[in-house]
Amino acid sequence: MQSARSTSSMAVSSAPHHRERADLAAAFRWAARLNFHEGVANHFSVAVNEDGTQFLMNPNQSHFSRIKASDLILVDANDPETMTRPDAPDPTAWGLHGALHRQCSHARVALHVHSIHATILSTLQDPRLPPIDQNCAMFFNRYAIDTEYGGLAFEEEAERSCRQLSDPNKKVLIMCQHGVMVIGEDVADAFNRLFYFERAAETYIKALWTGQPLNVLSDEVAEKTAMELEDYPGQAERHFAELKAILDREEPDYAQ
Repeated sequence: MQSARSTSSMAVSSAPHHRERADLAAAFRWAARLNFHEGVANHFSVAVNEDGTQFLMNPNQSHFSRIKASDLILVDANDPETMTRPDAPDPTAWGLHGALHRQCSHARVALHVHSIHATILSTLQDPRLPPIDQNCAMFFNRYAIDTEYGGLAFEEEAERSCRQLSDPNKKVLIMCQHGVMVIGEDVADAFNRLFYFERAAETYIKALWTGQPLNVLSDEVAEKTAMELEDYPGQAERHFAELKAILDREEPDYAQ
């Protein structure tokens, strides 16, 4: 008799883009565990062709904790008929991720959430993230801010906001009055960045709660720290591999 692990691996390996599917499904499961999700809203995507315009994403109105690799739908950012499909994605998911994958070929993976502390940060009159600790320094000069919230992220709003990520050096978009969009080279890279951005935002928000003056790192030390973390060998890959190992033991159906 095959184990649940081997069965799930075979199910995924026979599907197109099986690695991307399994990795994105794992990201959904962990986002739910970490309370980064919001009901059946929010959405992740991973590009599967060279120019990034074809991508996998979550189906409409599905809870992150139940998503499996085989549930993901394949869409094309340049297909005007996408929203007429019987399995059409959420309209705001199509707006944001379609716009991003059309405009930013370097954004191979895009994770959009309304996680609590990143969203609180997005509501501040000054939504910048100062480098007050090592995690905050990780994002020094590496995020963009969209201050022009204009309602739900249907196509016009999405096109405008996603232009903020056209600079390949910006890997996080703080969407004011909304949430956060994190991009990466692969799922491990993007999920690791999302995890640490939420941790950094939490540290900053809780530091503000104390009412005491903040001890902010110098620009020189913040940039040095950010570069050292970028070059740290294998950190994102090992982090995500460990998360998948836990799912392989506890929720192996994610890879089916």
